[in-house]
Amino acid sequence: MAFDLSPSGKGRQLVSGINVTPLVDVMLVLLIIFMIAAPMMTQGVDVDLPETTARPLRQAEAPVIITIAKNGELHFDDVAVSRLLLGQQLQNLAQRRGTEQTILLRADREVPYGLVVAVMADVKEAGFDQLGMITQPPQR
Repeated sequence: MAFDLSPSGKGRQLVSGINVTPLVDVMLVLLIIFMIAAPMMTQGVDVDLPETTARPLRQAEAPVIITIAKNGELHFDDVAVSRLLLGQQLQNLAQRRGTEQTILLRADREVPYGLVVAVMADVKEAGFDQLGMITQPPQR
């Protein structure tokens, strides 16, 4: 609340305006904080993909992505799982959506070949025939 001390002789009058400057200051600070924090909120598994010249596949629906991190950790759609749990998740997926679902495997280039083949075998054992590999295009 503010008072008007004008020399008009009336004395003090109540000014009914709202001072929005502090509100605008707070909103600008919050905007800056969210602009800085938003890019840091994206999570994922850091994977160094192998390079290839293959063209991307077209898909009708969103595929399920299985990731094998550099340390051998498995992720089923960005959720860390063990190999046993991965097999169970694939079996459940086959029952819910059928075996026509596309599965994409994203493995770090330093993961042992045996682990990649074992995960591929788990996918095939669950009944999925559409298995693809995620790679990155070669650097020019």
